[in-house]
Amino acid sequence: MAIRGAPALAVAGAYGMVLAARKATLGNVRNQSKQAADLLIASRPTAINLAWGVNRMLKIVNDNSISDADITANLLTEAHAMAEEDILVNRKLAENGASLINDGDTIIHHCNTGSLAVVDWGTALGAIRFAHEQGKHIHLLVDETRPRLQGSRLTAWECEQYGIPYEIITDNAAGYFLRSGKVNKVFFGADRVAANGDVVNKVGTYMLSLAAHTNGVPVYSVFPLSTLDLSIPNGDQIPIEERDSDEVVGLEFHGEPVAPLGAKARNPAFDITPFHLITSFVTEAGIITPPYEQNLARYVYNTCLEGK
Repeated sequence: MAIRGAPALAVAGAYGMVLAARKATLGNVRNQSKQAADLLIASRPTAINLAWGVNRMLKIVNDNSISDADITANLLTEAHAMAEEDILVNRKLAENGASLINDGDTIIHHCNTGSLAVVDWGTALGAIRFAHEQGKHIHLLVDETRPRLQGSRLTAWECEQYGIPYEIITDNAAGYFLRSGKVNKVFFGADRVAANGDVVNKVGTYMLSLAAHTNGVPVYSVFPLSTLDLSIPNGDQIPIEERDSDEVVGLEFHGEPVAPLGAKARNPAFDITPFHLITSFVTEAGIITPPYEQNLARYVYNTCLEGK
């Protein structure tokens, strides 16, 4: 049994495999495609979706009934199919997530989870967009999402395109707004979810969830079921990618370096949010509530049965 429905990173990996096969030397397509697969998976060790999509493409590469000459065409067909699945899955995510949003809500959103992150609707931002298009009057507080500023660079731009009212806030201002009583909900996506419901997502998610939980604000993580990794018992077992320190110490302010020359930095790209801080999960199969370990496994099982 296998979950169908490709998340965006999986689709990117799928098309990456197509490009690798196209560039491969004639007669060595399989070996070079496998090398490309290893490289793609290693590029994002934290997020499970990339490996999920690449491994799906490897089934074609490893299928000896497909001739070397036909591998590339078969990979392209599969990549197109995954992209179409992503559109359908994210549309359902958007519908399910929008059901949790009320008219008049103010929502904090972290990172970028919209159409720039996926093939179409998005995950968490897709739900917000769907609620907006339903006519609900909502206001979005967009976390900058440091250090790469996906919120202010990408999410804010998408809000402009869709006409969603928004304001950008610094990540460390979220606690202030949550304590003010003027925020109704917190929405974000997920890069990998462990069997017990621990969520690994863009760094800053944990602090945001802590502040929301302390102030009684519901927290929703929106993701396709293929983001769930039932082989990992808890978030502590998920590798956390640490990126180039220049993303932190290389920043400039008015053209001048912020940090002292030669300064060092730590730059984890993700963090772990314990399951007890999250109110509900939004998936294409429905809204999942605690106890997560039992309910996540049940939803996956039922989805697999439906896809047989």
